[in-house]
Amino acid sequence: MQSQGNLADSLTRLGLSNIPSARALGLGLLVVVAIPLVWSAVYTVAAEEVGVVLTFGKFTPPVTEPGLRLKWPWPIQRVIKVPVQSQLKVEFGFRTATADIRTQYARGPFTDESLMLTGDLNVAVVEWTTQFRVNDPYLYLFKVRNLFDSREATGSDTFRDMNEAVMRAVIGDRSVTEILTIGRQEIASEVERRLQELADQYETGIKVEQIVLQDVNPPDQVRQAWDEVVQAQQDKERRINEARAEYNAVVPRARGEALQTIQQAEGYATDRVNRAMGDAELFKALLAAYSRAPEGTRRRIYLETMLAVYPNVRQKIILDETLQGILPLLQLNQRDKP
Repeated sequence: MQSQGNLADSLTRLGLSNIPSARALGLGLLVVVAIPLVWSAVYTVAAEEVGVVLTFGKFTPPVTEPGLRLKWPWPIQRVIKVPVQSQLKVEFGFRTATADIRTQYARGPFTDESLMLTGDLNVAVVEWTTQFRVNDPYLYLFKVRNLFDSREATGSDTFRDMNEAVMRAVIGDRSVTEILTIGRQEIASEVERRLQELADQYETGIKVEQIVLQDVNPPDQVRQAWDEVVQAQQDKERRINEARAEYNAVVPRARGEALQTIQQAEGYATDRVNRAMGDAELFKALLAAYSRAPEGTRRRIYLETMLAVYPNVRQKIILDETLQGILPLLQLNQRDKP
C-alpha cells in the first residue's frame, strides 16, 4: 500500500496523473483560436459596396461584388469595403450634426476654410458642399495618401484641400458683387469642372457629381451694408422687368395700330387712284361718243342727268314753252305738303 501511494505521488509530480484533462484543455484552446480565424475568413459586402482584398497588405484583384464572401483569415488577408454606389459629400464652412426633418448644424470655428479673398480685394464667406462618388476603388485607396476620411470632424485630408484650393482660385477671379449676386451658378460649374480635372490628374478615382453653394455672404462686419446693396439690385431688376412688361404691352399695340393705319391709307389711295382712272376712261369714252354724234350725245347726257335729279325733287312743274301768263298758276305762296 505504501508503494502504491509513492507511485501516485511520483505521477502527480511529473504532471501525468491528469492526461485526459490536459487533452480537453488543449482541444478547448484550439476551438477558441479557430473560431476567430474562421469568423475572420467570412465577410459580407453590402449592395452599395465593393470589397478590396489585401494579401499581406498588397492588393489582390479583382474587387469582390456584393454578397457573402470568403477569404484567408487574418492576418493573411483583410478586406476594405468601398461605397461605390453611395453619394458621398464634403461640407465646407459648416457641418451637419443631424439630418432630419429639421436639420441641425454643428457649432465650430469653420471660418478658416470659408473666408476667401475675391478678385477685387474684398472678403466673402463662402459655404459649399461637394457631392462625389468613387468610380475606381483601387485608385481611391492606394494612389493618394489620406485622400478622404468621412469620420474626420475638422477635415485635414487631401480631397478637402483640393476642394478648398479650387474654390479659392475661382473666387479669386471674380468680384465680390458677382459672387454675392448673379455669379453663383457659374462659380459652382467652374469649380466642378476644375475639381474633376484635378482629381483625374491626381488619379484619385473620384467622380465629382455636384458643387452646391449653400450660402455666400459678406463678413458679419459689413453684412448689413451688403444686404442693402442686394435689395437695391433686386429693386433694380424688378423695375427693369416692369418697364419691359409695359414696353411689351404698349409698343407692339402701337406698331399694330400704325401698320393698320398705313394699310388703310394705302387701300384708300389705291381706291381713289382706281376710281380716278375709271372716271378718266369714262370721260374719254364720252368724249369719243360726243365727237361722233354731238347732238345725240348731248341729249342723252341731259336725259340721264334729269333721270338722276328728278327723283330728289319734291314738287315738279312742267310748262309748255309757248305758255303765257303762268304766274297765277304757280301758287308760289303755298308750300308743298310732305
